[in-house]
Amino acid sequence: MLNWDPPKLEGKIEFDGFWLPRQGAELAKTIDAAWDIVFWVSVILFFVVMVPVCYFAVKYRRRSEHDVTSEMDHNLKLEIIWTVLPTILVIWLFFVGLRGYIDASVPPGGAYEIQVEAQRWNWSFIYPEGFRSPKLVLPSGRPVKLILASKDVLHSFYIPAFRTKQDVVPGLYTTLWFEPLEPMKTLIFCTEYCGKDHSNMLADVEIMSQGDFQSWLRDYKRKKFDETPPVELGKQTFAERGCPSCHGVGGEGTAQAPPLKGLFGRNENLADGTTIMVEENYLRESILAPSAKIVRGFQPVMPPFQGTLEEPEIRGLIEFIKTLK
Repeated sequence: MLNWDPPKLEGKIEFDGFWLPRQGAELAKTIDAAWDIVFWVSVILFFVVMVPVCYFAVKYRRRSEHDVTSEMDHNLKLEIIWTVLPTILVIWLFFVGLRGYIDASVPPGGAYEIQVEAQRWNWSFIYPEGFRSPKLVLPSGRPVKLILASKDVLHSFYIPAFRTKQDVVPGLYTTLWFEPLEPMKTLIFCTEYCGKDHSNMLADVEIMSQGDFQSWLRDYKRKKFDETPPVELGKQTFAERGCPSCHGVGGEGTAQAPPLKGLFGRNENLADGTTIMVEENYLRESILAPSAKIVRGFQPVMPPFQGTLEEPEIRGLIEFIKTLK
């Protein structure tokens, strides 16, 4: 049996104070300021209301059966004050929230764009330089815009340290932006239930200095394609592209996809009634254009990877499948 380990996470949620995680993005300052305002206004109003209520409940409690209620049924001045002041307060709080909403909705021009791909049950991040990473690496002090898409069901992208959350909707692009602060490592969560492994749909976020980020960009692709053995590269690609969600973490297959264990070298029965021996060319075609030859008993639900995989990743996947004995 194959021992498959999911990617190890390095990030963690750090708390600077009692309530909220450590701030990781500029927007978090605005969100936290609005939180503090609403919290302390609520605390003050609680005591403004409850202290008199408790006092009057004790002072004017009924002491005997001969007590009578006051004939005063209202106080116009008090009613006007209690109507006008909360109205002003609510309007002010509306504009506090509106400012944060506008700041979070409109990314600045020239923001660094990263494509985010959600698939049960993993995140992938595609950089403008042409490679894909299983963790989100960001430059500090530079606005970053994420363009989010889902390959299957509804997900929700959430970074507590950034105070940002955005639904990722099938068939629709959604966007999110932030400006990371100082270097740190934290986590991404999916906050929309998306299936049995929803709680494991996590990914690392790492903020680097501008210089370290540029070095990471230069080194990542070289290390991944030139220095990683083909089988290990295939194993990484298998996990990053969400293949375990259908084929199983050990290649054992599921109701959606045929088993990969012992696949290489055997004869496979196809939906059109023919039989084909599984070798390198069949695997390559099944990865790039999976609808070309459908295995009997399964539906053509696998997305094509033509144009989205680098040649070393394709070779790595084939070599990895060969090891599933």
